[in-house]
Amino acid sequence: MANLTAKTAFDGTLPIEIGAVSLTEMTHDSITWIAPHKGQMAKVSRALDKQVGADFPSPNTHQNGVVWFGPEQALVLSKGLKRIAGAAVVDQSSAWAVCALQGAGAADVLARLVPIDLRDSTFAVGAAARTLLGHMNCVLMRTGLERYEVMAFRSMAATCAHEIESAMTMVAARAETH
Repeated sequence: MANLTAKTAFDGTLPIEIGAVSLTEMTHDSITWIAPHKGQMAKVSRALDKQVGADFPSPNTHQNGVVWFGPEQALVLSKGLKRIAGAAVVDQSSAWAVCALQGAGAADVLARLVPIDLRDSTFAVGAAARTLLGHMNCVLMRTGLERYEVMAFRSMAATCAHEIESAMTMVAARAETH
């Protein structure tokens, strides 16, 4: 019989610290996709609030582990979402790799990789976006003044870490020359 060993998505590639910025792996007990059926948004939002303490998110926001994922779609990062009447609920825990980029210069690192405006006035704490990181699809969340979480497909975890590490190296090198 085979002995299987559970590994995290970034197994062996994180943490990384370069200059004032660090990249660490985040693990969530579960990641669940939820989409209310037609006409059920208010009911589903109330049920979601009861379970996890957050309403269904507005576009491009996240709160208490509930992340906007597209029109009438969200990802719930929690201990596990119970079935909610009036919604499609699908466990996607094994599909995602999640990492946190933090420190002075984190926005400068991401600015080299994502095609969105990361200024405080546009992408404030609590903002979320489905975007690209290099050539990969990702979900980007701003979780602190100098802290971001990146969700990429698990199959792209090593590439995600490599892309961010390369940008961290460039930002640190630029800081040394100034």
